[in-house]
Amino acid sequence: MSSPQRIALVTGAGSGIGRASAQALMDAGWTVILAGRRAAELETTAAHAPDQAHVVPTDVTDEAGVEALFAAIEARHGRLDLLFNNAGTGAGGRLEDLTLEAWKRVVDINLTGAFLCARAAFRIMKDQDPRGGRIINNGSISAHAPRPFSVAYTATKHAITGLTRSASLEGRAYDIACGQIDIGNAATEMTLRMSQGVPQADGSMAAEPVMDVQAVADAVVYMAGLPLSANVQFMTVMATKMPFIGRG
Repeated sequence: MSSPQRIALVTGAGSGIGRASAQALMDAGWTVILAGRRAAELETTAAHAPDQAHVVPTDVTDEAGVEALFAAIEARHGRLDLLFNNAGTGAGGRLEDLTLEAWKRVVDINLTGAFLCARAAFRIMKDQDPRGGRIINNGSISAHAPRPFSVAYTATKHAITGLTRSASLEGRAYDIACGQIDIGNAATEMTLRMSQGVPQADGSMAAEPVMDVQAVADAVVYMAGLPLSANVQFMTVMATKMPFIGRG
């Protein structure tokens, strides 16, 4: 007797951690909806296992677009078992120089987008049969300690921890588990600059170690595969020698 189909949604699935995690979920037997703004990049992710992927280009900052995404999932698959809230961006620069436009862009993508997706996931998961599901939020090492010149990113990642805690609490009534994965220096397009040197808390510039992004993808698959009676509330996956412990 075959296992029931498991349906996952990964946002920011067109590159980096989102792509690696979506493909690892496919390898683990999940059917994965790939959301992001760049359709061509999503199609590249889907090519890993076309029969298990469904591309839905979506801007997570757009409420109507998010609602349409989840309506499409419900219409096509009838349920949602996993949401990986992964879409995110940053804005570098000193606090006093950061524009309101740049601040709002980071807040809209990192925080409001995660909220809109979590809200829509709750609405499906609480009413489906079997009831429940899992939400994994992509936090960051910056949910614990900031890098220099990262006020918008750091503020939103601290806020993601609050979203995770609240969703975990409210999800209990509906068998919805919510946890957070905090990632440090996974080797992706976004971390290429690490090898050239990045600002340190003491004002210096230094190259930082990175880890294979597959380690993150494997951790997401582990969290996703737990029974709903168990939850990884918070997990930190980081390059062993990165300057996190002792940062500052």
